[in-house]
Amino acid sequence: MKKPWLVLALAGATLTGTLAFVSAQDSEAGQEPEASPVAASSSEQPVAFPHNTHAGSGEGQFGIDCQYCHFSAERSVDAGIPPVASCMGCHSMIPGRNNPEEVTKVREYFQNQEPIPWVRIYKVADHVHYPHMRHIAAGLECQQCHGEVQEMGVIQEVNQTLSMGWCVSCHLEQEAAVDCTVCHY
Repeated sequence: MKKPWLVLALAGATLTGTLAFVSAQDSEAGQEPEASPVAASSSEQPVAFPHNTHAGSGEGQFGIDCQYCHFSAERSVDAGIPPVASCMGCHSMIPGRNNPEEVTKVREYFQNQEPIPWVRIYKVADHVHYPHMRHIAAGLECQQCHGEVQEMGVIQEVNQTLSMGWCVSCHLEQEAAVDCTVCHY
C-alpha cells in the first residue's frame, strides 16, 4: 500500500534541511570572505607558469586569452589543462628568455610525450557540478570567479571560498536559477 503522507513528509524534511543549509550559507556569504589558502605554491608546481606574462597585457606581456589554453571551457564542464603540444606551439618559436629553465622543463615533458602533472588549484566539492560552458555562455568572464589571473605570477584562489553561499549570491545577483538541481545532480 502506498503511503503518500510518507513521501510528503520526506520531501518536507529534505526541503527544510536544504533551506536551513542555504540560509546558513547565505549568511556566511554576507560576510567578507577570507582569502582561501593557496592550494599549491609555485614550488609545488612542476613548471613555474607566470599567468601575468602569458595572459597579461602590459609591456612585454602576450595577452593570450584564457580560452586559448583552456579551450574546453566554452564547450565542456571542465576548463581543461592545455596539452604540452599547445605550449610547444609557441615555445618552439619563442625561446623563453625570462625563464629558460622552465621552458626547458616544458620541452622535456614534450619530448618524453608526458603531460605536465599540474597541481590543481580550484576544486569544488565532489557533490557539486560547475559546468564552465554554461557560465561562459551566460557571459561571465573568467576573472569573476578566478580573480585577475592576468596579473598573477603564481595562480591562486582569491576572494572567495567557492562555497555554496558565494555561488548562490552570484546567481541571485545575475537573476540565474537557484534551484538545487542546477548544481546538484
